[in-house]
Amino acid sequence: MSLVRNFATVGGATLLSRLLGFVRDVLLAAVVGAGPVADAFVVAFRLPNLFRRLFAEGAFNSAFIPLFGRTVEEAGEEGAKRFAAEIGSALLFCLLVLTALAQIFMPLVVWALAPGFVEDPAKYDLTVLMSRIAFPYLIFMSLLAFVGGILNTYQRFAAAAFAPVMLNVVMSAVLGTVLFLGIKEDTNLGIILSVGVTVGGIVQLLVVIIDLKRLGFRIPIVRPRYTRSAKRLLILGVPGVVAGGVTQINIAVGQIIASMQEGANALLYFADRLYQLPLGVIGIAIGVVLLPSLTRQLRSGHMVAYQHSLNRALEFSLVLTLPAAVALAVIPQEIVAVLFQRVRFDAAAVEGTAAALTAFAFGLPAFVLNKVFSPGYFSREDTRTPMFFAIAGMVVNVALSIALFPVLKHVGIALATTLAGWVNTGLLIVVLWRRGHFQPDFKLLRRLTLVLLASIVMGIALHFSADFLSPWLTASWLAVRAASLLALVVVGMVIFAVFTQLSGGSDLLGMLKALTRRNT
Repeated sequence: MSLVRNFATVGGATLLSRLLGFVRDVLLAAVVGAGPVADAFVVAFRLPNLFRRLFAEGAFNSAFIPLFGRTVEEAGEEGAKRFAAEIGSALLFCLLVLTALAQIFMPLVVWALAPGFVEDPAKYDLTVLMSRIAFPYLIFMSLLAFVGGILNTYQRFAAAAFAPVMLNVVMSAVLGTVLFLGIKEDTNLGIILSVGVTVGGIVQLLVVIIDLKRLGFRIPIVRPRYTRSAKRLLILGVPGVVAGGVTQINIAVGQIIASMQEGANALLYFADRLYQLPLGVIGIAIGVVLLPSLTRQLRSGHMVAYQHSLNRALEFSLVLTLPAAVALAVIPQEIVAVLFQRVRFDAAAVEGTAAALTAFAFGLPAFVLNKVFSPGYFSREDTRTPMFFAIAGMVVNVALSIALFPVLKHVGIALATTLAGWVNTGLLIVVLWRRGHFQPDFKLLRRLTLVLLASIVMGIALHFSADFLSPWLTASWLAVRAASLLALVVVGMVIFAVFTQLSGGSDLLGMLKALTRRNT
């Protein structure tokens, strides 16, 4: 299966998950608005997600996949099963200990992540309760990352990619039931939402376990031990905690500062959800597929194939990312209003979310490029270098968040996250290029220039089209507003695709044909 087809498999699954995630968030906005329950849910849900992306998806995958890939090549399937058993038992043991400690010290954890909540005891207590209920989600998602890493190494991407769909199905069902029953009391709402998160985690894990069984890869049950494999994973994984989760660390810093402004966490959450759609579909898909591909090519000594994969991933990512970033920056108000403005999500919430979305939009290419270039280091079992770059990004993020928040409020936090992302990604690109591990050719640079130009042309067209459709975008009927927004999306896609194809910015038709090929 070609690299493009693998991108499409993971990206398509992620797109479905994010679209269902919007259904979930639309229901969430209707149920809790931007009030205290929304703030509490954002912190409670983000807490296990933060640990998941730092320790599971970030550190764990960046270290586990190269080591597991090497074991498959050198020790065969039986050796790979022993390796997986050792790592899996150690991972589960660490997760159980971490969860137990989190349950005990959750009041302190919430105080550290959202100090502003302390001034409202009811909100603070509700956040602690919801966080305790939702935290076991970390266990199921970390095990999902572990099983998914095994499946991805064997070029089976679909199950792990489709698993997150089930969280949104479960949460949408929960929120729909809450709306139907008319439940409004804060504590009951918080408990129901948190239980839904944990149940969603269990369902997701079952999806990948079923696919692992179909693969015929049975992991033996062993007691947790500090083996040589676990030690090597730990050595590689500790730097990956920072390198793989820089975006999440920056968001956590912003969350702490945003807790000083009423409703700011909710506004940032909804803006984050919007720019995470293209980031998830493009960035995560590329990161998931590219790391095992680069690892396999390096182990086999196929350096030409390695450079081709990295260049192709860069082109593919920016062809999709640049127009998305421009669209989010040009028509944020229209997007937010159509998707979220109803019931308790009012015009002020739309304005605040749109402003944050604009700031995030300028960082979208940086966040996606981070997913492209980090595997260039991880595939060589180098997690230290990206760690240092991530630290530099975090320093920039913290300094700018503190400096900009008094002036721009929550928008300053979003802008700081964007600028920190560019610092981190810029360092990744420059050092990888100077080491000779990334060799862009003139053809690639020419194409990317044309893609950027096509995105700007599309943005201008979107601006005037939004003005023309303004009466319909603000109509009282949701169906009319949604159809108008869809029309804007179609206009943007057509203009960008035609300009890019005709100018030679990218061979979109060739990419489309690649999706139908069975082999490269």
